Amino acid sequence: MNGSAHTSGLVHAAYRYCEVVTGHEARNFAYGIRLLPTAKRQAMSALYAFSRRVDDIGDGELDTAEKVRRLEATREVLVRVREGDVAEDDVDPVAVALADAGARFRLPLDGLDELIDGVQMDVRGETYETWDELAVYCRCVAGAIGRLSLGVFGTVNGHDHERAAEYADTLGLALQLTNILRDVREDAGNGRTYLPAEDLAKFGCADGFHGDTPPPGSDFTGLVEYEVRRARQLFATGYRLLPMLDRRSGACVAAMAGIYRRLLERIAADPLAILRGRVSLPGREKAYVAVRGLAGVDARRTAHGPRSDV
Repeated sequence: MNGSAHTSGLVHAAYRYCEVVTGHEARNFAYGIRLLPTAKRQAMSALYAFSRRVDDIGDGELDTAEKVRRLEATREVLVRVREGDVAEDDVDPVAVALADAGARFRLPLDGLDELIDGVQMDVRGETYETWDELAVYCRCVAGAIGRLSLGVFGTVNGHDHERAAEYADTLGLALQLTNILRDVREDAGNGRTYLPAEDLAKFGCADGFHGDTPPPGSDFTGLVEYEVRRARQLFATGYRLLPMLDRRSGACVAAMAGIYRRLLERIAADPLAILRGRVSLPGREKAYVAVRGLAGVDARRTAHGPRSDV
């Protein structure tokens, strides 16, 4: 494949497949990327579709050995993409789209290897004693996606790409920590606890979460507030990425990050809600966040000083 500005019918069909997967499986993500011009939107959908495949393997009902085998098969797809060994008529539309996106943009495809590493941590059932340990996992499953996305967006006005990558990575950590808080009950039901063991012990939650009430004698609200403060700090740093992007790329990032930031504030307002069910935003609020991103509100505020609102 080459970096031509025009896609063939087969490549267009591959991108269309990825966009359908994205629209069906990732509504929050889809709200953001719809703000991008076509080529960038297509590339982001290819990254998402590949990432979704990896996540589905990790979350599936297969035994551990089969999950490991299939995750390694996804690495082989990346090898073919890197080596230019994916033809336009390849039977795997995600590989076709990813190969074309890699030819068009500055994609650090090693980030997808990191994603696979992170999902393998899930498959092994790893737990995390400290935030530093959990941050390694978050960088694999979310920070790497932030850096890959930056490869699609690029930077403007002479901003340093490496510094931008650091902010993109940090923003990914903020989103993933928000996800972890939102999914506390669901993960517990699946036998998983992602929050650092030292934090759980500090607030009397070392025995985990069962049902819709906090562990007896625990300070569950204090635990959530503690993690919310950490996530807010990560958001504050990650939002420094916005002025480094062009208007539409910045709008995309602001929309996706803004949705999760609002989720975080809902959790902060009612910590026990995450034990009662899945916290989410209504569609109209997501649309408002997207419009706010397109207007550049968050980018301007980041450029002029610390954020004090949501």
